[in-house]
Amino acid sequence: MTKRESGLLKEDDVVTPVEATEEDLLVVHSSGYLNSLKWSMVVAGITEVPPVALLPNFIVQRKLLKPLRLQTGGTVLAGKLATERGWALNIGGGFHHCSAERGGGFCAYADITLSIKFLFERMEGISKAMIVDLDAHQGNGHERDFISDSRVYIMDVYNKYIYPHDSYAKGAIRCKVELQAYTEDDRYLSLVRKNLEKALEEFNPDIIVYNAGTDVLEGDPLGALSISPEGIVQRDQLVFELARGKGRPRQIPILMVTSGGYQKRTAQIIADSIKNLIAKGLISHQAAAVETEI
Repeated sequence: MTKRESGLLKEDDVVTPVEATEEDLLVVHSSGYLNSLKWSMVVAGITEVPPVALLPNFIVQRKLLKPLRLQTGGTVLAGKLATERGWALNIGGGFHHCSAERGGGFCAYADITLSIKFLFERMEGISKAMIVDLDAHQGNGHERDFISDSRVYIMDVYNKYIYPHDSYAKGAIRCKVELQAYTEDDRYLSLVRKNLEKALEEFNPDIIVYNAGTDVLEGDPLGALSISPEGIVQRDQLVFELARGKGRPRQIPILMVTSGGYQKRTAQIIADSIKNLIAKGLISHQAAAVETEI
């Protein structure tokens, strides 16, 4: 049963995005980078799937890159909806290893950077953004893009022993938490709370972009952390409470993207987290989720 079938979400709560166009992507990416994606070998390197290099590029475009462009469009749309309605979730996106000039780590388009740039340029009242990156990996793509931009505050909590080990990009992180391998719930949630409270004391954003990777889940082959399903649900609740909970000094619009997660049970955990956010009154039927159909 889907969330709509169960009555947890209404039809008006779910919005299907459009694919990011080349014109959209050129807001962040150079034409040279986008042209490089017309070579299957380049895409194979970015996605870390070597057999992709053997496929005709028209197949790569249709079967691999088009779905990524659709998710990128979803992140841009979710940013707009979050400013209008208070929150939005993109069930996809979070390609935080891609920067303006370089893809990698399964990430071909810089959707987080693109969404923030669109908000700065086109949405009145949005001049400062905070990225809260809780994927297991360092978000080196958006960090490279915003390293010299004081309008963007980046908090990044990641396993210090895994990809990408991007020392240059770390210079953009204003609240950095490097985790030990196999960190468990209590330590993890304590660090997230303490550092997000600190970040919100230091910086007053007009919007929060929350990269909610589930590759922190115990057993994930790439994340190498030990967070339980319940811990992920609590983590998401914590972020929304600090952004929008009752009694907070102000209600900060929040855009959530789901980013990495490489186990079959990941989808159910994301669904359980959304259900919990609804139950806690942290998201409501007055706002919208973006459903990327791929």
